[in-house]
Amino acid sequence: MRDWLVHKLAPAPEDVDALLAEGTFVDDAGRAWTGGEVYRPHTFVWFHRTLREEAEVPGDLTVIHRDERIVVLDKPHFLSTIPRGRHVVQSAVVKARLMLDLPELSAAHRLDRGTAGVLLMTTEKRWRAAYHSIFTARTARKVYHALAPYDPGLAFPRRVESHLVKRVGTMQAEALDEPPNAFTDIELIEVRGRCALYEVRPLTGKTHQIRAHFNQLGIPLIGDPLYPEVRDTGIDDFSIPLRLLAHSLEFTDPIDQTLRRFVSGRDLAWP
Repeated sequence: MRDWLVHKLAPAPEDVDALLAEGTFVDDAGRAWTGGEVYRPHTFVWFHRTLREEAEVPGDLTVIHRDERIVVLDKPHFLSTIPRGRHVVQSAVVKARLMLDLPELSAAHRLDRGTAGVLLMTTEKRWRAAYHSIFTARTARKVYHALAPYDPGLAFPRRVESHLVKRVGTMQAEALDEPPNAFTDIELIEVRGRCALYEVRPLTGKTHQIRAHFNQLGIPLIGDPLYPEVRDTGIDDFSIPLRLLAHSLEFTDPIDQTLRRFVSGRDLAWP
């Protein structure tokens, strides 16, 4: 069990030993693990994790709309959608729960940490399944804005497609030589020198889809730390934002069937 904890949590081995000695790791019944047990798959190990001191993400998390069932936020760049890994307090869910005094607030979908813009949340657990379904059923109409290099040799509008797979433990999505499962419509809006503003409509929702498709075209998004190559940036380095904005979200409300449309108040910064 000890060796598995060291591998899974990736701290120094002596830190795991100290936590085991303190009885920090317990099983479902609350009994402390000693570390000498044989690890068996699907075993539950419970513990309270010490949170690191997180740097404040620049930019305000603002409310676009709020009613009984939903809250629509305008998320800044660098703010995680949900608390996970090294970003807990600095996440949209945690910040909005505290700001709005809504302890059951949860995200109906996710935006990458680097992506800014419209983010839909539900006020109570009873509403989440209904609003989450508009994303799983692909009935939500999402429009993004993106800044990327301008290539006069590329014709727009165009549809980009590929078979994308994001494997656990890898930073980038991988394009496989298989039938396409990811489709993105891209239109050119404005050109300024070597840079251009694009309107993007993802027709599917694969991880890193927009970023991977711009990279596929040879015009990776400006400020992207993952494409075409993984760039080594500090966890609290907020100096170069990814130029990708969830500009608008439109859907038919699953509860009362009204048409809903929300637009971000943010603009992307030209380089």
